[in-house]
Amino acid sequence: MIPLIDSSCDCSTQSVQTQGLTISALKQALMTAPDFPITVIWTDGEPIEAHFHITEIGRVQRDFVDCGGTQRTVITCLLQTWVASDIDHRITAGKLLKAFAYAAPILKDEDLPLELEYQTCNVVQVTVASIAQDTSSFIIRVASKHTDCLAKDVCLPQSNGASCC
Repeated sequence: MIPLIDSSCDCSTQSVQTQGLTISALKQALMTAPDFPITVIWTDGEPIEAHFHITEIGRVQRDFVDCGGTQRTVITCLLQTWVASDIDHRITAGKLLKAFAYAAPILKDEDLPLELEYQTCNVVQVTVASIAQDTSSFIIRVASKHTDCLAKDVCLPQSNGASCC
């Protein structure tokens, strides 16, 4: 992992370039201590509210054409979080594993990369980067998502002079 300071947005958060965690890797970690609570660490190093809920686990398929004309498909597993006024609520590893069991028929694949959806002023999606276990909880770290041109070979002026957009 390569730490990067992202100065292209005004959120002034630190992001980490990573491939992300898959469903199977997360589940394997969670099975080791099903009674442990889960803490999610935001991209700036601060935890999100401890009383968050996972309200949805979904398989998200995005079919698109990049600016160079190539058709592409990206499939992820999206964990939607919600923070309610129930401040005594804590999600445990076992509760999340049970939710994954409910979602298994629609996920169809445990090697999907995980993303987390969280609402602040806006709804944001971040990559689930890693999970670690300390003495009494699981720590899930997220990383920022970034846009990129997927057709640089035809879009960038220094390549062959062609332009896609």
